Amino acid sequence: MTVQQQAMIPTVLVYEDDPGFPPRVNMPVPHPVPQLDTQPFPTAIAETAPQPDSAGPGTEAFRYWVAADALSRASQTWGPLVPTGTQWHPRVGRALTAHLNAGNDLNAFYDRRGLWFFRSTVTGVTVATCESNEIVEHETGHAILDALRPQLFNAASAEAAALHEAFGDISALLGSLQLESLRTLVLAETQGNLELSSRVSRMAEQLGWAIRQGHPNAVEPDCLRNLSNSLFYSDPVHLPPNGPATMLSSEPHSFSRVFSGAFLKVVAGIFRQQDLQDHAGLARAGEIAGQLLVDAVVAAPVVSAYYAQVAGHMIAADQRRNGGKYSQSLRSAFIRHGILSLEAAASVTEPEVARRGAGIAEATPGGGDDDGLTAVTIHGSTYGVTQSLTLSAPAEERRFGIAGSDPAGGSVRPADPERVATSYLEDLLRRGRVQVPEEHRTGAAFVDDDPSRLKTHEITRSETGEGLALIRRCFD
Repeated sequence: MTVQQQAMIPTVLVYEDDPGFPPRVNMPVPHPVPQLDTQPFPTAIAETAPQPDSAGPGTEAFRYWVAADALSRASQTWGPLVPTGTQWHPRVGRALTAHLNAGNDLNAFYDRRGLWFFRSTVTGVTVATCESNEIVEHETGHAILDALRPQLFNAASAEAAALHEAFGDISALLGSLQLESLRTLVLAETQGNLELSSRVSRMAEQLGWAIRQGHPNAVEPDCLRNLSNSLFYSDPVHLPPNGPATMLSSEPHSFSRVFSGAFLKVVAGIFRQQDLQDHAGLARAGEIAGQLLVDAVVAAPVVSAYYAQVAGHMIAADQRRNGGKYSQSLRSAFIRHGILSLEAAASVTEPEVARRGAGIAEATPGGGDDDGLTAVTIHGSTYGVTQSLTLSAPAEERRFGIAGSDPAGGSVRPADPERVATSYLEDLLRRGRVQVPEEHRTGAAFVDDDPSRLKTHEITRSETGEGLALIRRCFD
């Protein structure tokens, strides 16, 4: 394509990853007008498309094109990696629709009806979450994972919920690595050591800044979350339900950092093994790591100690696809974050993968929302609700007998499904994230009715007609 032909392609101004940490904002750059109807993950925007007239930051036209650019890039990132025939969850419909001005809040969420982005003005700065490519790609990542493993949506498991959040941040990371400009920038920023903190590892700098104005310890000092971290695995049933960003809690966004931190190290390790450590080698490393993750989440059973199963299946996928070329990079990353114990990492051997290979190779995306989950019924009165309460606990058969690392040595013994589910429910209630309708409350009900706190779950009548059930509304 000639320079003259390139000049004739209509463009729009966008942020390539995030507006940036105020007052040091990133500069918008021109990108070709994005195409939203991209298979197998077509997207749409509820608002009317403006003319591609190079509108700048702070305008609705600019926000539209940033969101469109991010939606398109997320589809292009994951589309080549997922199995043939993968589609959005049936409730989403043919196209995933983004709503760019859903109300006044510092938040965004996915709820099987679409993506919802909010905005708020903080110390004179209007923070619109749709204006960050990273946030849009994170939320789209939830929808991608829901297409691959719908069982995770209602699974009463802190680890399954945290994997969803990690997948969202990984979606933003891999989306950024699609851009040569950002790959070149991050290689210069880190001197080629991708494990270091960088523009692509720091998620949602502007939103993190805005949250920090009212809650100084709730997020990282320079972003919302940073994939460059050294957080070490602990069974979330033993962790507090929340805490400052400096500590690990069972809250899914907090706990997600263990897996996303390991994934960044996986990318860094694969990059070091490329023939050339240049921007093309980095693009290839991101694609390889993303493919192994997709293979793993499709095949890994939904169980307690879910992180370990996904990690083991990434090692198995590398064995099948690459002859184990990146095995050491994978094992090192997961051992360093405690997702696999030393003995667990050593047990996922080539013969063991070959022995179980048929079941892994036959795994297909999608399936029923309750596949692999077991109904755990508990006394509702314990939690201030009027009837027995059913939770969907993770209970598939483990393919690999592996688990995370016990700091004292050896492996953590995974908690049983009922304990995983009840611990998850109690943490949700402690954090005020469950909507309990008046008719389902007893006089002893503990209910957080703060309208500013998004309710990610609700207690409703069971589909079987017997008792009540905990169901998820959204991933925020």
